Amino acid sequence: MPLFKLFASLYLWLVLAASAYALEPVYSDFFGKAIRGYDPVAYFTQGKPVKGNSDYTYDWNDATWYFSSKQNQDLFTANPDRYSPQYGGYCAWAVSKGYTAKIDPNAWYIHDDKLYLNYSKSVQSTWQQNIPGNIASADLNWPSLLKQ
Repeated sequence: MPLFKLFASLYLWLVLAASAYALEPVYSDFFGKAIRGYDPVAYFTQGKPVKGNSDYTYDWNDATWYFSSKQNQDLFTANPDRYSPQYGGYCAWAVSKGYTAKIDPNAWYIHDDKLYLNYSKSVQSTWQQNIPGNIASADLNWPSLLKQ
């Protein structure tokens, strides 16, 4: 097979594979854990990231959410939109720039009673330089990212 045809075939395969990929509504790890198994409610109630417990889980929006207590599980179950991170738990900075990225559960911030996660503490520092502007950009980008 001539080299050109090989590269053309490879390119076509990559294009088709990329178009078959659909963005999940919630960022989760290989095992389907949202926020890498951290408790989303704890960010609000304890003011820090707390690892969830496999005794307290809830399946919502194609991901499994973990909680550190039955009380936190019940709070989330009653109102998941209240406690779930913005942009499906993808990095808020990345979404503001028009793409998605994984997150570090320790790079978090609550603004206007909403949870935002970032790829890393250094990315979070950049994101925090213009929180309102970055949220406005991310809010505009998020719907189109979901459609990809």
